[in-house]
Amino acid sequence: MVDYFQERGFNTVEDADRSREEELERHIMRLMADFNLFDEMGMPNQLAPPASPEIVNNLPEEKIQETNCGKCDICLKEYEKDETVKIIPCKHKFHSECIIAWLTKTNSCPLCRHELPTSDPIYEQYRKEKKRQKEREIDIENLHNSMFS
Repeated sequence: MVDYFQERGFNTVEDADRSREEELERHIMRLMADFNLFDEMGMPNQLAPPASPEIVNNLPEEKIQETNCGKCDICLKEYEKDETVKIIPCKHKFHSECIIAWLTKTNSCPLCRHELPTSDPIYEQYRKEKKRQKEREIDIENLHNSMFS
């Protein structure tokens, strides 16, 4: 027979407490976004944390097959034949040393500012809420345009 906690997916009291803490954190982040408290606290001006080490270590690599096929936009040196470069999710290529050094300081692409995941749960929650806020603004604009056009 299944007990109360197993039925709800909790194994221990610590799991239940952790679940409540995560839910409370989600509600606080949503409240902060709804009342623009991120702006008042200066979070948009805050530097982004470094990219997650797991993401950085697992970036795909590519071997350069020909000469004069571009340059690294961080160090501005041309790629050499048979050199290995790393490719980040937005498909930009960089020397391995250059992009690893860059991503240990910030989580975004140096060219297009595409953000990679971080290990900071507060910053990740902030990103989710900002994305949700932009989607909500687009939905409101679409609704307004459908009503008045």
